[in-house]
Amino acid sequence: MNWPLPSFKRFLPRSLLGRSLLIVLLPLVLLEAVALQIFYGSHLDIVSRRLSFAIAGEIAYTLDLMGRFPGEDNETWILRQAWDQFQIKMSVEGGGTLPDRRSTNILGPMDDDLAAALEQKVGRPYLMDWTSDPQSVLIRIQLPDGVLHVEAPRKRLYTATVYLFMLWLIGTALLLFGIAAIFMRNQVRSIRRLAAAAELFGLGRDVGPIRPEGATEVRQAATAFNRMQERIRRFLAQRTEMLAGVSHDLRTPLTRLRLALAMMPTTPALKQDVAEMTADVEEMDRMIGGYLAFARGESAEQAEPLDLAAMLDELATAARRAGGADIALETPKDLILPLRADAMRRAITNLLDNARRHARHVLLAAAPHGARTVQVTVDDDGPGIPPERRESVFRPFESSGSGGTGLGLTIARDIIRAHGGDIVLEDSPLGGLRARIRLPV
Repeated sequence: MNWPLPSFKRFLPRSLLGRSLLIVLLPLVLLEAVALQIFYGSHLDIVSRRLSFAIAGEIAYTLDLMGRFPGEDNETWILRQAWDQFQIKMSVEGGGTLPDRRSTNILGPMDDDLAAALEQKVGRPYLMDWTSDPQSVLIRIQLPDGVLHVEAPRKRLYTATVYLFMLWLIGTALLLFGIAAIFMRNQVRSIRRLAAAAELFGLGRDVGPIRPEGATEVRQAATAFNRMQERIRRFLAQRTEMLAGVSHDLRTPLTRLRLALAMMPTTPALKQDVAEMTADVEEMDRMIGGYLAFARGESAEQAEPLDLAAMLDELATAARRAGGADIALETPKDLILPLRADAMRRAITNLLDNARRHARHVLLAAAPHGARTVQVTVDDDGPGIPPERRESVFRPFESSGSGGTGLGLTIARDIIRAHGGDIVLEDSPLGGLRARIRLPV
């Protein structure tokens, strides 16, 4: 059952690499945010206030001198001394007034600290412009008989430690994040290789043992996977050898029975009995062959790129030669898939044989279904199978009858699922049964 995820989990990365990097990134960001807050809240704030009050104090001192020693000559000398002593350029616009607009500020504590210092030290109407001049902060102060223009150097209101601190924060964060990303990617790559090998092995594609790499736990998982592959291969080989021996031992007496029946005198009284016994022997031989093929599962064959459309054309031609039903074929020009050729031929042949025995018209079709799936259908106009039995007929010997061994559908599903696909039975548009196969591309 799929439980609904909490709302915040929907935004979390789905991959192991993304979540691992998030685990590294979140504490790093929180740590640097705390450090930045402490820096801005203490050191930078104190330094900014002190620099702003120094500029405001020098402007206020200049205004006090101009008020104490009036006159044009004294004013010129005082403004020149302000430049020589404070490196602040000042000029007076006689009869001027401040324009009716607001100060233009920037982001950060510097503009607010300078505004507070001017209000406390100067105590006159003023305007500040932080954006027009990249080298200076332009300040206009209303005087009784004009406007004082002040160009305060920006370097006296900033501290170099701000840039160094920000560079250190960003640089160390990027460096640590990059190291963590490289390390975690290498760890996740090992897990992805293990997952890919397990998927291919489950599809019947022998990729051989994988090389253990990565963290200790991942190496242990890879080693366990290699041991599991070897045990499964050994089990399949032993089972196939045993069943091949059983088949050989059973077929030897069957062969003797077939020869004995062939050599019996064909009197009219025995002719019917001999024919029935011969049919029973042939049926037993087919059942042994079918069971051996089911148990073996074509496990030794490896998947290779194959033109499925060409294979279906061959199977349809063979089914037409066998007779029993009218076989139609609908396929595109090319359908290249990684398939075990002999196993797939056996699976589709079993489906065609079932359809031919129960119907007059059979349609074999194939077409791409989505981006990564190919669909193969076998439709017939026969009596079909009731919906409640469409799953049980895939069990061994459940579908026997009408000349079958009861293993055809079982073998077909086993082969299809070994390719990573599946097979289901449905109602056919022709009125009978549809066997629908889906195979991964």
